[in-house]
Amino acid sequence: AHRISMSYNGIPGKGSAFKAIFQKAVEMQADACCVVDADLRSITPEWIELLLSPVIKKGFDFVAPFYSRHKYDGTITNSIVYPMTRALYGHSIRQPIGGDFGFSGALSDFYLKQDVWESHVARFGIDIWMTTEAITNNFKVCQTFLGAKIHDLKDPGSDLSDMLVQVIATLFDLTEKHFETWKNIRGLRYIPTFGFKYYVGLEPVKVNIERMLDIFRTGVQNLKPILIEILGPGDFGEIEAISHSDKGFRFPLSLWVRIIHDYAIAYHKKKMSSEHLIKSLTHLYLGKTASFVMETEDIDHEGAETEIEKICCEFEKQKDYLVNNWN
Repeated sequence: AHRISMSYNGIPGKGSAFKAIFQKAVEMQADACCVVDADLRSITPEWIELLLSPVIKKGFDFVAPFYSRHKYDGTITNSIVYPMTRALYGHSIRQPIGGDFGFSGALSDFYLKQDVWESHVARFGIDIWMTTEAITNNFKVCQTFLGAKIHDLKDPGSDLSDMLVQVIATLFDLTEKHFETWKNIRGLRYIPTFGFKYYVGLEPVKVNIERMLDIFRTGVQNLKPILIEILGPGDFGEIEAISHSDKGFRFPLSLWVRIIHDYAIAYHKKKMSSEHLIKSLTHLYLGKTASFVMETEDIDHEGAETEIEKICCEFEKQKDYLVNNWN
């Protein structure tokens, strides 16, 4: 085994590091390559085989991870990125921003040639960009079960604003770029899944619901003009009514999906700077996350997955709203 240590240039961030890996994969004419997150505590030697063998043995170009995660880990994925990506492109890739991927040398070369390395893709936008570009450019995609994802967990209510801005801005950029691809897609296509799915124990995630609700309510109060401009007075009125609710706080699913679609449309129409736009979404996201935590408090992992499936179905149900209002 050989180790190559190197530095990388450009915007400091995960995406810039991946670019350096793509460069080396192309230079070495690698048949396959895989990357894994740096903070993993559940990785095993089998992960490398599971991420690489679909490329080497089965001819796939992109291998997404599929693992068991605590129901409160990956809330950006569960409430926005997974259901929206699934509805847009018809691919049920469960962890489109999982961080642990396998890919072919040909896909490395494709990634390297794209003019995105001064954008959010150079930071936390890299994962959703890799997944979406593999799908939309007709590379062969699959996913593989890796067991548990145990890493350095964060309370979903902690400061994730920079990550949220970078991931969602990239998601919306890709939505804009590939409109002609996704506008007519309906239903789901089969995604091959490798590995053996088995039950795994997961570490608990501590959640500060009160903090999330405080940020949500403060945002609704302080950002009223911005939210009305993005969402319209009707949906804002519904959000404002929810914010005054104390007991039994719930964020309606249909309202949440309309919010994400309206934000995507506002981003597309450049109603305001992208950073201000998405930072205002952070407050609503925390309200939705608090609602999800409260709704799933007494249910197990499978029950939580059922609730996430409902979110996905609502995104698919409302897709015509996004298409019809895009232009």
